[in-house]
Amino acid sequence: MALYIHWPFCVSKCPYCDFNSHVRDSVDQAAWRTALLSDLAHEAALTPGRKLQSIFFGGGTPSLMPPETVAALLTAAERHWGFAPDIEITLEANPSSVEAARFADIAAAGVNRVSLGLQALDDAALRFLERAHDVREGLGALAVAQSVFDRVTFDLIYARPDQSPQAWDRELAQAIALGTGHLSLYQLTIEDGTRFATDALKGSLIELDPDRAADLFEATRARTAAAGLPAYEVSNHAKPGQQSRHNLAYWRYQDYLGIGPGAHGRRLGAATVRHKKPENWLKRVAATGHGIQVEDPLAPRERATEALLMGLRLDEGVDLAHLTRRTGIAELIDPKAEHRLTELGMLTRNAQRIRVTPAGMLLLNAVLADLVITT
Repeated sequence: MALYIHWPFCVSKCPYCDFNSHVRDSVDQAAWRTALLSDLAHEAALTPGRKLQSIFFGGGTPSLMPPETVAALLTAAERHWGFAPDIEITLEANPSSVEAARFADIAAAGVNRVSLGLQALDDAALRFLERAHDVREGLGALAVAQSVFDRVTFDLIYARPDQSPQAWDRELAQAIALGTGHLSLYQLTIEDGTRFATDALKGSLIELDPDRAADLFEATRARTAAAGLPAYEVSNHAKPGQQSRHNLAYWRYQDYLGIGPGAHGRRLGAATVRHKKPENWLKRVAATGHGIQVEDPLAPRERATEALLMGLRLDEGVDLAHLTRRTGIAELIDPKAEHRLTELGMLTRNAQRIRVTPAGMLLLNAVLADLVITT
C-alpha cells in the first residue's frame, strides 16, 4: 500500500500549474501538523494489518514544511502501519537555496528520495515559466540533494513555445549528464484555469505546433534510451531499478491512501477525495477527525476501467487476465479497436499482456478512448 500526503502551500502560483496549490501570508504550522496527523490516523484505523511500500509528500511545495512536521508524520505512519524494508519516501522540493538548506534535516527525518522542480535548464525559459530560481541556483540545489538523499529525480518542461529541436537536445543532454537515476520530462500543457490558459485565449501565448511537439517527444525517448534511462511511462524515464515505486502504485492500480487538502485515494475498492480548499479541509478535520469530502465504493467495471487507463500509460502494459481475476470483468477492450490500432502500429499484444507502443503513446488519450470499454 502507498500513502500520499498533500501540502497545499507555495510561495507563488506558477502560470502553468493546475495542482491544488495556494499562496498564504502565513501558515499555522502547529495546527497543520495536528490536522495531518488526525487525517492520517483516520486512514490507519480503516486499513489495519497493511504495510507501506511508499510515501510521497506532494503539493504545493512540501519542502516548505518544517522538517519536524515531516518527521512527526513519518513516525506516526510507521507506528500505524509499519514500513516495508525498502520503503521509498519521496518529497517534492523547489530548487531554491533556502529550501536546499533544509535538505539534511528532511533526510534526517526519514525522506530517502527527493523530486526537484527544476523545470528548465535555461534562464530565459525559467523566466517564461515564472520560476523563482535561476539555473545556477537550481544546479546548486541539485548538488546538495545528490549529496544528501539516496535517490534524486527532477522535472523538466519541454515543447515550450518556439523551442527548437536543437535547443531541447542540448538541454536534455545536460540533464542526463547531471547523473540522476530518474527524470520526469513533461510536455508543456495548457491546463484550464491557469494563467497560461488565459494568455492562450488572448493570443499572447502560442503553443508549439503539435507536429513539432511530437518530434520532440520521439527525440526525447531516443535520447534517454540511449543514455540508459528508457521511458517506463509516458513522461517518466529511469535507470533499471530507479523507477518511482510510488507512482508505479498508481499506475499498477494498487491501494493508495491520500491525506491532506484535495488528496485522492483508492482504498479497499472505494474512491476517497479530501476537501480541496485548505481552510475547508482544516474545518472538516476539526469537526470529524478527517478531511474526507467524498467516499464512494467503486463498481467492478469502474475499477477495471481505471486500472486499464492507468496501466496502459506504462511501457510494461497491462496483463488482462490478471485484471479480470482482480475485478471479475472479462470484456475490457473493444476487439475491433484493438485490431485497428494494432494494424496502425499503436498497440501490441503478447498473450494476455497488452501494450501501447511508442507511436501510440504520442496519441495516448485518443488510443485509450477508442480501445477501453467503459460501460
